Amino acid sequence: MSTDVRNRFAQRLFTPLPARYDRLAEILSMGQNGRWRRAMVDRIAAPPGLAAPPAAGGGPLVLDVASGTAGVALQLASRTGAQVVGVDLTEGMLRQGQANVAGAGLGHRIGLVAGKAEQLPFPDASFDALTFTYLLRYVDDPQATLTELARVLKPGGTMASLEFCVPPAALWRASWVLYTRLILPAGGLLLGGPPWLRVGQFLGPNITGHYRRYPVPWTVEAWRRAGFTGVGTRLMSLGGGLVMWGQRGQ
Repeated sequence: MSTDVRNRFAQRLFTPLPARYDRLAEILSMGQNGRWRRAMVDRIAAPPGLAAPPAAGGGPLVLDVASGTAGVALQLASRTGAQVVGVDLTEGMLRQGQANVAGAGLGHRIGLVAGKAEQLPFPDASFDALTFTYLLRYVDDPQATLTELARVLKPGGTMASLEFCVPPAALWRASWVLYTRLILPAGGLLLGGPPWLRVGQFLGPNITGHYRRYPVPWTVEAWRRAGFTGVGTRLMSLGGGLVMWGQRGQ
């Protein structure tokens, strides 16, 4: 699937969702989505997350890629005191994100723009830290995307990510398959209607297919090939989520 085709698919998938995205994401993940986000932001908010010195005369600048409705951007702004730029492909999600930012009174600290992770509209070494969430399954070339993310991060800056994962233990993997193939689509239909049914039907097979092609050890090496050091991983919720982090080499 080409990059443009993947981008259009992601836009079609997410365009109907923004109005109830945050509430339903928490319900359908049984509260784990918020917990996983906090664990990712911990990697930026705590040392050495923002160890790179900010630009002269200004505070730290953080980029949040695949920002969606700005949930992570809001956490970054409130927990780090940084200026935050959020980038997302889907304009409907960004509009909801802008409403969320305005409602939190953080419009002076968070800016949201439309853009592709594979071709970011920023100069080299622009940001002190970077996050991305649920991104790599939607890009044609994860290695090239990681390299592009590294390009806009200052040397020494921290990048942290959150992705779904497949539980490694057989018992929990079987439970995960049951949940993603049956319970999640049914719950999505019941609570959110046909758009959320489509998301529920898509997620399980898509996550499985992604890790069949790009297992976690491959992804760790991809971060390193992109120029990151100290790459770490943390499986969340028995393996349903994966938080990763690393520092861009000097």
